Amino acid sequence: MGFLLRREEVLNVEQLQSMLDDSPVRAAQAILVAAKEGVVDAQALLGQILLDGRGITRDEALALRWFQIAAQGGHLMARNMAGRCLEHGWGGAADETGAAREYRLAAEAGLDWAQYNYANLLATGRGVAEDQQQALSLYRQAAEQGHAKSMNLLGRYLEDGRFCGPDLEAAVDWYRRSAEGGDFRGQFSYAAVLADRGQIDAALEWLRKALAGGNLKFLRTAHQALSAASDPQIRAMAEAYRERAGSLS
Repeated sequence: MGFLLRREEVLNVEQLQSMLDDSPVRAAQAILVAAKEGVVDAQALLGQILLDGRGITRDEALALRWFQIAAQGGHLMARNMAGRCLEHGWGGAADETGAAREYRLAAEAGLDWAQYNYANLLATGRGVAEDQQQALSLYRQAAEQGHAKSMNLLGRYLEDGRFCGPDLEAAVDWYRRSAEGGDFRGQFSYAAVLADRGQIDAALEWLRKALAGGNLKFLRTAHQALSAASDPQIRAMAEAYRERAGSLS
């Protein structure tokens, strides 16, 4: 029996995602058919499942190709993902210049994730000339759209007063919003501010959330920072971060 291949159904991304949850292999077949029919959302989704190996054999080079096809059809997230593939060398040699181009095009069209990714390259001078002012502007644009990771980085610029006037209260507000938005680095930043202000219980709560969601690189760096904390309760969290990092190694 066929798997729901009528065009009016494959046009709906939520339905395609639901299919993946129910039966990844059959869903992948439906997505492939829709992608070949020219459904741009399905082309972007095909790129993602090829990249993840979800319901289909993992193929990074083919994932990049489908992201590029969808990007040509105007799909902004697919263009951003093409940039991710180029930046990290998924499906071919790493090409940070090419990644910057893809990010820039999607960022200029208003995609928050692309604004964040392009800002990261601008801030570090990878694939494009370093431009901290433009990076800051893009982080702000993405943050104002609700992008939690950009909120945290905007907070850092404001706290340090780098390339802008220092504004600690605005920084704290962006850290809070980033933390509440689920970014583990934002949660850690907000916890640090709360700890400095003597709000230890609240700081510990956010540190636990950051611990649960953090990746290996973050956990190792955070462990070092926590080990040097002045408050003994905060300092004691360092061991939990070390153990969590060990479990992910």
